[in-house]
Amino acid sequence: MIDVNTFLGGYPFRRVPGTTTEALLASMDRLGIQEAWVSHLPAIFWRDPTEGNPWLYEATAHESRFRPVPSVEPGLANWESELAVAVERNAPAVRVDPAVHGLDPVGMPMRRLGAACAEVGMPLMLAVRFEDGRQRHPIDQSGELPAAAVRALVRADPRTRVLVTHADRGFIEETHWSLMPEESSRIWWDICWIWGPPEDHLQLLLETIGPARFVLGTGMPLRIPETPIARLDLLDLPLADRAAIDHGNAEALSRKPA
Repeated sequence: MIDVNTFLGGYPFRRVPGTTTEALLASMDRLGIQEAWVSHLPAIFWRDPTEGNPWLYEATAHESRFRPVPSVEPGLANWESELAVAVERNAPAVRVDPAVHGLDPVGMPMRRLGAACAEVGMPLMLAVRFEDGRQRHPIDQSGELPAAAVRALVRADPRTRVLVTHADRGFIEETHWSLMPEESSRIWWDICWIWGPPEDHLQLLLETIGPARFVLGTGMPLRIPETPIARLDLLDLPLADRAAIDHGNAEALSRKPA
């Protein structure tokens, strides 16, 4: 299995256990996850999130099962050089969190970043949220990513590929069904925020949108990693569909287009 949505480092708004490399590896071993795409959690909330990228590269360089997902901030002057380093480091994706940093999520800097990622064949990762709004600390005033931002990115350049994490059924359906088939085929969704039984949101989305658009993401350590895997286990999926979600779709996403 490939987990496309994991974090290392502390969370600024509450104590979160299991944020070390050793703890993440132990969770992966327990769950049977062979590879994790890793972001530096504290840096996401820094004024300059790219300052965490050197630490992330160093931490992942010593563990072959980790792949770094560095931050690129299009509102800063260094965004092009940070994207170039990500390409050199063979990152599977780069992340941007416009709601956290006060960027217009559908503005020109975001569109330029999407186009630049498309030019070098790099997927762009965006998180809808990091935790339920009812759990947030009062000083955490960042909003959630709007569906319009995802639509704008994939429409800005016909080569842009986007990985969206922490999206629920409503967000996914609003985005997917408002796009042309070619546009929606360039979006991948992780499953960490999609409900399973008894609501069966995941089963419905797999039936209506198809398994090719979904990847395994746990969100650990912010979220309980067993949950999305259990949701898949409870479904009667064909082996090919389960393999696609477990690892095949992530492998395809991380390969540069021909």
